Amino acid sequence: MMPGKKKKRLHRSIMLAKKIIIKDGGTPQGIGAPSVYHAAIVIFLEFFAWGLLTAPTLVGLLSFLSAPLIGALSDVWGRKSFLLLTVFFTCAPIPLMKISPWWYFAVISVSGVFAVTFSVVFAYVADITQEHERSMAYGLVSATFAASLVTSPAIGAYLGRIYGDSLVVILATAIALLDICFILVALPESLPEKMRPASWGAPISWEQADPFASLKKVGQDSTVLLICITVFLSYLPEAGQYSSFFLYLRQVMKFSSESVMAFIAVLGILSIIAQTAVLSLLMRSIGNKNTILLGLGFQMLQLAWYGFGSEPWMMWAAGAVAAMSSITFPAVSALVSRNADPDQQGVVQGMVTGIRGLCNGLGPALYGFIFYIFHVELNEVPENEAGSPDSRKADSHSQQGSIIPGPPFLFGACSVLLALLVALFIPEYRNMSLRSSNWKKHTSSHGHPHSPQVPADAKEPLLQDTSV
Repeated sequence: MMPGKKKKRLHRSIMLAKKIIIKDGGTPQGIGAPSVYHAAIVIFLEFFAWGLLTAPTLVGLLSFLSAPLIGALSDVWGRKSFLLLTVFFTCAPIPLMKISPWWYFAVISVSGVFAVTFSVVFAYVADITQEHERSMAYGLVSATFAASLVTSPAIGAYLGRIYGDSLVVILATAIALLDICFILVALPESLPEKMRPASWGAPISWEQADPFASLKKVGQDSTVLLICITVFLSYLPEAGQYSSFFLYLRQVMKFSSESVMAFIAVLGILSIIAQTAVLSLLMRSIGNKNTILLGLGFQMLQLAWYGFGSEPWMMWAAGAVAAMSSITFPAVSALVSRNADPDQQGVVQGMVTGIRGLCNGLGPALYGFIFYIFHVELNEVPENEAGSPDSRKADSHSQQGSIIPGPPFLFGACSVLLALLVALFIPEYRNMSLRSSNWKKHTSSHGHPHSPQVPADAKEPLLQDTSV
């Protein structure tokens, strides 16, 4: 009797969980049909909440391991549930900032496992867009992320100065709750019903969900391997730059707080333009691969300019080039999406996000080590000392005695040069039409709607051993 009762109770729990995501009859919950704008709103609210606090989430080795796993599971059970999971746990530490610092650091260390919203969002976008639309859609999502970072730090700093930090934490918590409610109520599921299991009790092989197995398959697919190496070599210096650049502007370049905020705003606005209008134009005119190469070229020029630049105007000019380099990530995401089957979008986007997470852990440490080797101390300068004549005079002497004011940025330029050389070997476009048609024919010829298999002669190594 007891095993039977437990089985019935488990079945009721599964059905209750399923009804949260799918209405009776299989119709996706949410407002309207799935669209890119749904994904953009999720990204904007999450990072706007964190931007108000000017406190970064903990992303590194944990997301490197978890991103392929969460992406693979979202390929099976849908995007909506995992967007809810990632946003909830990523934003969970926000209210604890004022409640208990100990609990805040404890929860934020765990929440790093779920800081992979971008991979699920990009898989969501891939579900609802055609290949020729995907780069523009990814650019729109990335531009939304940039917009949240442009507006939220200034708003958070202003409110904190006028009303105190407690109000900022409350506002950030409210926006995080709004994001969660939006996912629950308004976000429709993007993964087609036929690609999900008939019930939540359907088996899933560990080969599909194991992040280490997914990474092993990268080495068997030359195209995905080249893309992942390009992402690692290009994003490693970018992650290190994010951790130290604005402090570098304050101490070495003697920017005031207002100048730094203006720099962030201008850079963000230019990035939004680059990731929408410019990216769309480039993708149509020169193609996906050449857009990536052009973005890497801009990034290399920007980092070299940061490394050798010794005047504030050089930083502003290099910042404009940096905005153009922001086209690289959405172009890479579009390319890796085009090189994966519809039921593998979460896995491949999880790989890219996981590698970026690894860079977020290694990049700051690498930049700090290089600054230490070249005896560049980045300590916060008080506002009343930052613009003093003695400070400027001492800084001019130190810059005259140094040929390279920013050594880590020059190292980053060399890393991006390697990424550019690797990207040259990425195929422009893999013929996906034959594989896509074979996938559809095979799906229609089988009774189970969630068992899409590709014929052995058309299947890439990355996509082997991943059937549910």
